[in-house]
Amino acid sequence: MPWFYYVGRLIVVMLLLLLTRWQIKGRENMPSQGPLLIISNHLNLVDSPLLVVSLRRRVIFMAKKELFQSRVIGYFIRGFGAFSVHRGHLDKKALYQVHQLLADGQALVMFPEGTRSRNAQLEHAFPGAALIASRSGVPIVPVGITGTEKIKGLAWMLHRPRITVNIGRLFYLPQVNNKLTKVELAELTNSIMEHIAELLPPQYRGNYAGQGD
Repeated sequence: MPWFYYVGRLIVVMLLLLLTRWQIKGRENMPSQGPLLIISNHLNLVDSPLLVVSLRRRVIFMAKKELFQSRVIGYFIRGFGAFSVHRGHLDKKALYQVHQLLADGQALVMFPEGTRSRNAQLEHAFPGAALIASRSGVPIVPVGITGTEKIKGLAWMLHRPRITVNIGRLFYLPQVNNKLTKVELAELTNSIMEHIAELLPPQYRGNYAGQGD
């Protein structure tokens, strides 16, 4: 649905400019081409379209299967390039699709926490992003989002909340060909989340507090 992507992108930009104080930092850190894994914290359903219009290139999203149960939400996020996965683990079909996308030079967005934070602070992450990054060897760009947790109900429109997308510098995880132990995978997952935490104010870091100080 290419028409939906471009029309939807225009609508999202207009709404952000009209209803929020939207700020993008570190845009120069985003490679314009080549395979890429983009990891971000997750505060609100609007985070996905926010990233679509904030990053310098077209991206594809992994979204939890439950979101596609709503016909409206499912149609919307498919239009922005999302495909469904089971929250908490990657089945063989999803892994194959991910590796095909990366092999084709696509940029893939993942929210390692697997769902929206209930208190705007970083939650413990699932290992899927670390597994993909360590197997594929693709570069990773961390992103920290703040402010979208204020988008609730209708009253927020009167206050024009400040929404910031902070794009960090590219990094790599060690490429691993053998099977990872749970401890090794946990360490790689923590490394990923620490990169996100460094891009967030202290009050957003949650389980990864102490990073970025």
